[in-house]
Amino acid sequence: MSEFRYPHLFQPIVLGRQFFRNRIFNSPTGVAIEPERYSCAYYERKAVGGAASVCIGDACPNENGRARGLQINLWNDDENQKLSDIAHSITRHGAVASIEILDAGNCSYYSASLGAPLYGPMDGVSPFGDEIRAMTEEQILEVIEQHARAALYAKRLGFGMVTVHGGHGWLITQFMDRANTRKDRWGGSIENRARLAVAICDRIHQVCGSGFPVEMRMVGDEVYEGGYHIEEGIAQAVQLDGHADLIHVSTGSHEVAEVFTVTHPSMFLADGANVRYAAEIRKHVRRSPVATVGALSEPELLEEIIASGKADVVEMARGLICDPDLPIKLQTGHDDEVRKCMRCLYCFSTHMQSAVIPCAINPEIGHEYEMYSTPPVRTKKRVLIAGGGMAGMQAAITAADDGHDIILCEKGPRLGGALLCEEKVPFKEKLAQYIALQTRLIGRRGNIDVRLNTPVTPDLIRQIAPDAVICALGARPIRPDLPGIDRPEVFGAEEIYSEPEKAGGRVVILGGGLVGLELSVWLASLGRRVTVVEMMPDLNDGGNVLHGLALTGQLKKLGVTVSPATMALEITDGGVRCRYTGAEPHPGFRFGTGVFYPAASEGETVFPADTVIYAVGQRPLWEEADALRGVVPEFHQIGDCVMPKNIHEATRTAYYTARDLGRM
Repeated sequence: MSEFRYPHLFQPIVLGRQFFRNRIFNSPTGVAIEPERYSCAYYERKAVGGAASVCIGDACPNENGRARGLQINLWNDDENQKLSDIAHSITRHGAVASIEILDAGNCSYYSASLGAPLYGPMDGVSPFGDEIRAMTEEQILEVIEQHARAALYAKRLGFGMVTVHGGHGWLITQFMDRANTRKDRWGGSIENRARLAVAICDRIHQVCGSGFPVEMRMVGDEVYEGGYHIEEGIAQAVQLDGHADLIHVSTGSHEVAEVFTVTHPSMFLADGANVRYAAEIRKHVRRSPVATVGALSEPELLEEIIASGKADVVEMARGLICDPDLPIKLQTGHDDEVRKCMRCLYCFSTHMQSAVIPCAINPEIGHEYEMYSTPPVRTKKRVLIAGGGMAGMQAAITAADDGHDIILCEKGPRLGGALLCEEKVPFKEKLAQYIALQTRLIGRRGNIDVRLNTPVTPDLIRQIAPDAVICALGARPIRPDLPGIDRPEVFGAEEIYSEPEKAGGRVVILGGGLVGLELSVWLASLGRRVTVVEMMPDLNDGGNVLHGLALTGQLKKLGVTVSPATMALEITDGGVRCRYTGAEPHPGFRFGTGVFYPAASEGETVFPADTVIYAVGQRPLWEEADALRGVVPEFHQIGDCVMPKNIHEATRTAYYTARDLGRM
């Protein structure tokens, strides 16, 4: 028997009188509970995967403290059945169900939109011009009671713990903040500013019993100029020590845009970027265990955090969205099959727009309920898949798992498709790991015949005689029709991704979509002076607003010049001749104020360049796909050769196309 690699991670822990089977907790992700069956399946999936605790969120203890409309109601019993069903769906698999309780305080913008007054520790004015009223002693005591009643309500419905959200700019943080200079017992000194958090913990214990655990999320360091830092976080944690059963250390604030993607770490940050704050706090508390959160998915790192004493619990949100089976895979020796979160923020961005949480590389996520009702495969088929990129690889794995025999043909020497060119990029490390994982999983399935350096032709299809063909040929970069495009210093983005040494000291990138912007960040980090020229007045984040926010920070940090509303006219000896169109960005432009540096003015200008790179879009290989159509009756066209979009769309369509095979 092989040695168990993660003994500390799978050591149980007891909080209060509640037993937790390991040290991997699922932190809250704010999924709405309508429709109920989908929410049950979403949370249940994480319990099935082996997490010790699954926390649903976010829930309000009163109707006047809501930051957004979809927050869960804990102030009356309207959602008894729904919450009880969710709790049961978690606990029946051996996990502890927890629920996040939060009052947004002076950030209760949704409640304010319905006519409720904004309140907080101090008088003030909101960013939207609304009056903020300082809470009276009676209101503070009532908020404490509301938290306790909400916790008791949750306990009666089957929840074994509550997570009080005392971080990220909500009410408890507002009291903790140094700006709270109240003259009574609720402000001024650190003891007074922490009194609300301590009182909520103590009152929940009084109402629910001392054995009912209270997890308190706090901010160890606000990580922005003007915010408090780790010394203040330590002082707050010392006040909570012995009152909270688990001190959950996060960072940043929802209300400060530049650190949103530190609170929720982007791909530009290191694994475990925020662990150091929990580790510092754990040195100073004696009675309360400490949890850490943020950018956690590497198994060895999770084990090291617990083994070294940096924290007692590791909390994961996106890590368990991407792979809810992470705990059981580590426990059973399948750690090399873990899907590691790329921190692309696609899940969070989509959730903000549609309330659904998908995953770019796990097509099951967001559709967990549907997995219970898929009809069985009636006919096993011989399937030829043309193209070994993201879509082709996923289609092969899914179809093979359903029992079909697969021939996967890739015209190049490796599986992975066009995205292989990005494998040298440090902040795309998790993408490279994902491609390697998919390649590994394909190799472990005995019913997948991989044929590299094998372009699919009509003759090959006739020779193999499959029952079905899945065409996943992908797309190719568009080469702009521009004078000077044939010059030797001009390259496509894929070529520079593969060979960055070809880029000179001064680089102009044509195209302000994700490909061009991410390439600009990488080249700037390598010391190049980069200008991005975009014809449209808005840059294009591909619908991933939070990744766009993370890119904004990197563009500013690295000094990338961005010139939107700028048309490239000609590539010359000196650089790129351009004309500024004067078009204004959309009023709701997602990249935010201050990202633009329009170096061109009315009329024409030349951006100096040693190297020019085009990244102006992709052309789907429709004609190439059409050449393969009709050789066999069942033909499916998927991924970028339908329309270039993103990894999620390629993976999703591949997964469901493959699942449909043989079910008719």
